[in-house]
Amino acid sequence: MSESCNNYNLLCNNILHTSQYFYVLFIKKKEMKKIMFILVAITLTATQIIAQENETDFRENLQFGVKLGANYSNVYDTEGEDFRADAKLGLAGGIFVAIPIGKYLGVQPEIMFSQKGFRGEGQIFLTPYKFQRTTNYIDVPVFFALKPSEFFTFFAGPQYSYLISQKDLFKTGEVTVEQEQEFASDDVRKHTLGFAGGFDINIKHIVLGLRAGVDLQNNKAEGFSSTPRYKNVYYQFTLGYRFYK
Repeated sequence: MSESCNNYNLLCNNILHTSQYFYVLFIKKKEMKKIMFILVAITLTATQIIAQENETDFRENLQFGVKLGANYSNVYDTEGEDFRADAKLGLAGGIFVAIPIGKYLGVQPEIMFSQKGFRGEGQIFLTPYKFQRTTNYIDVPVFFALKPSEFFTFFAGPQYSYLISQKDLFKTGEVTVEQEQEFASDDVRKHTLGFAGGFDINIKHIVLGLRAGVDLQNNKAEGFSSTPRYKNVYYQFTLGYRFYK
């Protein structure tokens, strides 16, 4: 009787251990399936994200767009004369074309309407005055572009500027004098060479731009002695929208 009970207990224990083994194996297989499913899901998600990121990389595509913003401009004397001025804000806007030369290099010409100028104040016979000059230019920079990332583009290159008109505003006391000129043969330089550079932040179709530029020639026409003599310098901030081809 005792031996029968022992055999019975041994059989029960074997059945119990076998059941536990299959139960654990079944659970582990389910867990493995879950783990495999999670890994596959992560892989597919990562692949999709990478694919979406690659879809935004248009560095090898021809691009064109429009942009609008503001100039923060001033002038400086070219020959050390005592001429000081304050900066002023102006309008800036135009179009651009990005021409790729491979993935990391390119050329980007732009045509921009660009307001420059300066402000000043002082006294005449103990009477304070304020003066502001606004010069309207068409700027045509030809930038060489460096594109280390799809999100950043760096620019540098020569710039041609054509002077359209000039507006002077003079205030003293209650008197305001405003004069606007469109130049034909005055003693100012209408065609000016300069240099500009900066960078863009690219967010899909949106382009945030920062530029800085300076004239390489002063504002005097050859053979004239206009005063004050100066060169333009400016910072430009723009928001643009680009298209791809």
